[in-house]
This record gives sequence, structure tokens and C-alpha cells, in this order.
Amino acid sequence: MQIFRNLYQYRELLKTNVKKDIRGKYKGSFLGILWSFLNPLLQVLVYYIVFPYLMRGAGMDNYIVYLVTGIVPWTFFSSAISVGTVSVKMNEGIIKKVYFPREILVISQVLSGVINFFISCIIVVVFCLAFGVGISIHILAIPFIVLVQAVLTLGILFILSSVNVYVQDLEYIVTFIINMLFYGTPILYSLNQFSNAGILLKLIQLNPMTSIMDAYRDAFLYHQWPDFTALFLVLVLGIVVTIVGYCIFKKLEKGFAEKL
Repeated sequence: MQIFRNLYQYRELLKTNVKKDIRGKYKGSFLGILWSFLNPLLQVLVYYIVFPYLMRGAGMDNYIVYLVTGIVPWTFFSSAISVGTVSVKMNEGIIKKVYFPREILVISQVLSGVINFFISCIIVVVFCLAFGVGISIHILAIPFIVLVQAVLTLGILFILSSVNVYVQDLEYIVTFIINMLFYGTPILYSLNQFSNAGILLKLIQLNPMTSIMDAYRDAFLYHQWPDFTALFLVLVLGIVVTIVGYCIFKKLEKGFAEKL
């Protein structure tokens, strides 16, 4: 496929872009890359203190580890979507001056998100050890889960980043949807709390991020292999979305220089 040939031909540019995304994210800040640890930690602290008072079910065993194993992967997803949506628009200067495969801008956002996620996984391991959960051989499934999440994220970003060039308000709509989706994904709560919720439970179960969150918790928290059938279905969905998204991206790419 053309996309793989482009990635190989411009691999040095892709590598440079990933490094720039990782370094530039916290450029000028005093703590630098430590914010990769502090951001999810601060979120966990807030939800751990507040949420048990809002929902009685939050008093589950190892709730703080449950939170960490949800918030860290969600941070990877939400950050990649938020930054990736504007990735084309934010690089309008270079797009107008130099030719290169524009999809590199999107792919580099996902790759830098993956790297930041693996760095943040240190937090998850520390919490698992500190609170007596421990770790097991099942964490070997983590790279596959990350792959599934990255493919799905990439497909979504191909669509959002290209459409955002033409629809100026899209990034604000995406922010709203991400905030809504956060509560539509079992990050702060367990699905067991919605056993009698009917259609609400069905909608949460249909959310592909639900299967991904369950998989992370199986590997980190429950010491069992994730549901590979569910993960495979999400992977197939991610591949379909990526193919469709890439076609949309290449179609809209022709007008980037004119619209930016």
C-alpha cells in the first residue's frame, strides 16, 4: 500500500516528528516529561477522593488501582484525539511550503501517544505493587491491547484531522464528545453498577473503549488474559475505520493548502 511506502521513504521525518511531539508537549515547563506521570496521578487523586461520595459502588476493592488502570489508558486516547484533531491545522506553515505525506502528522501523534503511554505504565505498575495487587505474566498482553487502541485512534484521527481543516468548529465539538465519552466508558465505575440499566448498559457495552478498558484491567488488576475475542472485534473495527479514514484523509488532503 502507498501509505507503507510513504512511511518507509519518509521514516526519518516520522521519527523526527515523534521526537518533536514528545519533547514539545512539555517544552518550557519546569517538570517536563514528569507531567506524563503527574497528570494522570492528579486525576486519580481527585476521583478517588470525590467519586466514592457520588456513587456508592465506587467502594469496590482496590478502587484506586481500578482508577489508575482506567485513567492512564484514557489519557492516552483523549490526548491523542485532542491534539491529533488539530495536527494538520497546526502545521499549516510547513504544509504550504514543503511536500511530504501529510498522514505523517497524524501517525506521529499516535506514535508519540503510545510512547507516553508506556512511560505512564510505570505508574500503573507502581500502584499495583504498592497496593498489594502485584503483577503477573498477563501484562504480556498489554502491547497487543495498545496496538488495538492505537489502530482505532489512528482511524478516528485520519477523519477528524482532515475534516477539521474544512469545519472550523470541529475541534470544540470533539472536546465535548470526548468529555461525554469519558462518562460513557467504565473508568470511574464498574458495569456491575448498571446491571438493571437496560439500554444504558447496552450502549456502554457497545462502546469499543469499554472492551479496551476491560482488557487493561484484566491484565493489570485481575491477573487474567483479556477477552481476545472482544479485542479482535475492536481491532477489526479499528482497521475498517483506519482504511475509511485514510481514504477520507487522502480525498480532503488535496484542498489542505488552499483551506489553511
